[in-house]
Amino acid sequence: MRAFFAVLILCAASFLSPVSARAEDPIDTTRTMIEDQINAFLKDDAETAYSFAAPGIKAMYPDKNLFFAMVKKSYEPVYHPGNYAFGRSRSIDDGALIYHEVLISGRDGKDWTAIYQIMRQPDGSYRINGVQIMPDADSKGI
Repeated sequence: MRAFFAVLILCAASFLSPVSARAEDPIDTTRTMIEDQINAFLKDDAETAYSFAAPGIKAMYPDKNLFFAMVKKSYEPVYHPGNYAFGRSRSIDDGALIYHEVLISGRDGKDWTAIYQIMRQPDGSYRINGVQIMPDADSKGI
């Protein structure tokens, strides 16, 4: 009977515990990060947008304003998308490297595909290591 109560108490404690037994899914975590960065771009919040950049990007653009200017000039569909949706995602090496496909309708009516490369950092966090954008020449529209 004593063992039964011990098991019952352990089960109840696991339901009441605020700590999740399951680690966050890196695909979900990094998808949210991309959305947060896009929202920062839409608000012209250079500091927040820059905070998602990996150390290698920050080495090339050591100032948030330089980074923001580069994104405005070279990544207009990412900087101010009309609409966007996530396509395929791929996790490599147990989440050490993650790729996300983001399908973007630009404000100019053109369609784009952005491929985000995200790397897990030594502290376990994720940062955007690069984005490749390509015009979506195959889009048939709706």
